[in-house]
Amino acid sequence: MPHTSPPLDGIASIRVKIGLLVAGSILAAVVTMQVGSRAGVPGWLTLPVTLAASLLVTLWLARGMTSPLREMTRAAGRMATGDYSARVTATSPDEVGRLARAFNTMAADLGTADQERRQLVATVSHELRTPLAAQRALLENLVDGVVRPDDQALQTALQQSERLSSLVSDLLDLSRVDGGAEPLRLATVHVGSLLDRLVAEVTVGGRPVRVERVAEPPDLQVQADEARIAQLVANLLDNAVRHSPAGGLVRVRAATEADGRWSLEVSDDGPGIPPEQAERLFTRFGVGDDSSGGTGLGLAIASWVCRLHGGSIAAVAREDGAPGARVRALLPVDPAAREVASPVPTTVGRAVAATPDPASTTYPEVPVPATPAARTAPAATDPLGDWWPDRGPRTAPVPLFASVAVGALAAAVFPYRNPGLGTLLVLLVAGALVLSLSVHRHRRWTALATVLSVGLGSLVVLRAAEWLPVLALLAVAALVTTSLTDARGVLPMVAGAASWVLSGLRGLPLLGRTLAATSRHRTLWPVLRTAAVSLVALVVFGGLFASGDAVFGSWVSRVVPEVQLADSLVLRAFVWFFVGGVVLAACYLALNPPRVERVTLPAGRPVSRAWEWLVPVGVVVAVYVVFLAAQASAMWGGHDYVRRTTGMSYAESVHQGFAQLTVATALTLATIAIAVRVAPRTTPRDRLVLRAVLGTLCVLTLVVVASALYRMAVYQQAYGFTVLRVLVDAFEVWLGVLVVLVMVAGVRLSGRWLPRAALATGAALLLGVGLANPEAWVARQNVERYEATGRLDLAYLSTLGPDATPVVVERLPPDLAECVVAGQGLPDPDDWLAWNLGRARAHEAGEAGGYGVGTVGGGDAGPPGLPDGCPAQVGE
Repeated sequence: MPHTSPPLDGIASIRVKIGLLVAGSILAAVVTMQVGSRAGVPGWLTLPVTLAASLLVTLWLARGMTSPLREMTRAAGRMATGDYSARVTATSPDEVGRLARAFNTMAADLGTADQERRQLVATVSHELRTPLAAQRALLENLVDGVVRPDDQALQTALQQSERLSSLVSDLLDLSRVDGGAEPLRLATVHVGSLLDRLVAEVTVGGRPVRVERVAEPPDLQVQADEARIAQLVANLLDNAVRHSPAGGLVRVRAATEADGRWSLEVSDDGPGIPPEQAERLFTRFGVGDDSSGGTGLGLAIASWVCRLHGGSIAAVAREDGAPGARVRALLPVDPAAREVASPVPTTVGRAVAATPDPASTTYPEVPVPATPAARTAPAATDPLGDWWPDRGPRTAPVPLFASVAVGALAAAVFPYRNPGLGTLLVLLVAGALVLSLSVHRHRRWTALATVLSVGLGSLVVLRAAEWLPVLALLAVAALVTTSLTDARGVLPMVAGAASWVLSGLRGLPLLGRTLAATSRHRTLWPVLRTAAVSLVALVVFGGLFASGDAVFGSWVSRVVPEVQLADSLVLRAFVWFFVGGVVLAACYLALNPPRVERVTLPAGRPVSRAWEWLVPVGVVVAVYVVFLAAQASAMWGGHDYVRRTTGMSYAESVHQGFAQLTVATALTLATIAIAVRVAPRTTPRDRLVLRAVLGTLCVLTLVVVASALYRMAVYQQAYGFTVLRVLVDAFEVWLGVLVVLVMVAGVRLSGRWLPRAALATGAALLLGVGLANPEAWVARQNVERYEATGRLDLAYLSTLGPDATPVVVERLPPDLAECVVAGQGLPDPDDWLAWNLGRARAHEAGEAGGYGVGTVGGGDAGPPGLPDGCPAQVGE
């Protein structure tokens, strides 16, 4: 797949891009929602797919919009360590792109400045060492008597001192350049007179070189800083004289030019300037040959003088083609009239022409030596910070394609089928994929969670009640996220559950890298693209011709029997996208789990006085004691005592308080948790008091749990059994188990294991409820109550699912059983992918009893109800 530029790359305004981004995401959401609604896709499935489609369109349109900012963040971190070679890739003409190009210019300038700074230190050290070493050797010879202090020896010492003085003078000039604090002192300068004076000075040294000067016109006058122009001419003449051979000719020419400028040219008969050194000629120490005795700073200062006046300088070829060098400076006749501001350069002589456009500049890689004291580069800004770093693999093609395959399997199995064997198959395949990728797959908790998850998932095949698989899948999700993230506390478990949803966002960088890596495959993407286009063409044109011609439609019906492809394509696509996305998010969570253990409450601050927590907890204990005393009096007093005291029957009174007792049990667990956080535990006495008080509260709570279960049993014996009441009983039992676990944790004064134990016992209890077949058990209890009392709620029995049908057919009289089964409706036979033990038994029981097959009660046919002639209540 060839690389494509970002979709909004050609737009030059970031505000327009954001507007198009918002409009595109809204349009994608509206289109997806409408397609799903018109195709009859359930709302719970349409909503997440719509959000995901809108997000994907947003990410596609936003591709490349902020990448220069992220690159600048990383490059700035590298620059903080002394590495100025990083550059930002920017192809967009918008504000971010212009900022990126300006950043590249800055990085190149800083890299060059840093390189020149390092070179300056090394070269100045070398330049100072040579004359100092010569002077030291001369003085040692004079001290030792090897050399006599004659004129020649003194002349040699003077030459070395002059060289040192010249180098120091040039360095002072450069310090003023780098400071940018040197103003222009403009005045009228007679160029001819200036050249005469400087030519006379340069020939005083006695070198056998002739200097020829020309001024056109002879009375040429300009506005300039005379001291700086003299420095410019002197540096150019000195450089030309030193590089000219004996008897050579140095030409200096000043002339007026067009556009209010004048030129200054200096040429010599020396070896000339090699082409590879022409670009470095005006940089510090850019001469490359120090055999002539120069400091390597004169031309750099000359370049600074030209730019200070708003001009430029460059090395050009000689017009006559003869060997030698020719340097030409272009300066304004009146800098003030041209409104040229004094620049504040950071380096000298790096550019000899106008500053180029950053958008059209190619920046070379600047080699920067490593600094021994380099600081660590700051990490790039991450909205999730250290809580969820990107520690996973660079690419993950196997999880990606496996998730797509699982989504395709779900799209083929789920639509237009009841949950059954095919659903379990999809769950097992997805679970095996996620488990194989988990970094915590070898932990014991993961093994326990896997066993419980498989057991809960099997309820999809074993039981036909629709509410049971929902609760089972929620418990499986909690087990999966806890094992994938290795969460141990309550808040980490909540964060782990939320991280499954957030993985859809956190995993987008990995998804992008994986798609980019697989797109470079020469065969894979062309094959997939060709297959997808061919499939779409087959479906579209085949559907049109099949619906437009009866003969062609009959041929299609023989090839693809009983498949309403056009009607189910949208639903299957939604299922594919949803299931594949959920599995892919779980795969990312398995590969790169967040550090959920960092999600904790602040450490509790123990109270300074024990009574601050003892009094509130003591009040709760006292209320429990009074309540249990009331329960004991009611139990010993019997039903008559309850009726005299409350005016209600015992069954009515116990039903009135069951919900309150359940809430009280849950609040007691919260009270214990708060007390543990604030109670001091520094001394053995503190720990003993804590164990005693909270242990007493736990024992009283267990008595309340037993009372609540007894109340529910009495009420159900009086008014009948329902699935909801059974679930409430199970929840109350689980709360009692939690109280026991809290007591164990109190003995050990360590509850780190408690949240996982609570989750495991809850999942195990739900699995036990599912294996016990609650709807069949409720039906059996109601039938036994009918056999004992003659009272039966036929209307409620008709609302139970196929799991209860065998009990109804076997235990009720035929006339009553026929009413209940007619209200329920028998399920149609399922294929092997939708096979379910509960529905299969219901179908067999219905056929054995001679009842007809129809839609299950509560299905598409309407709400459950009894047929005419069947009473809603029997014996009531």
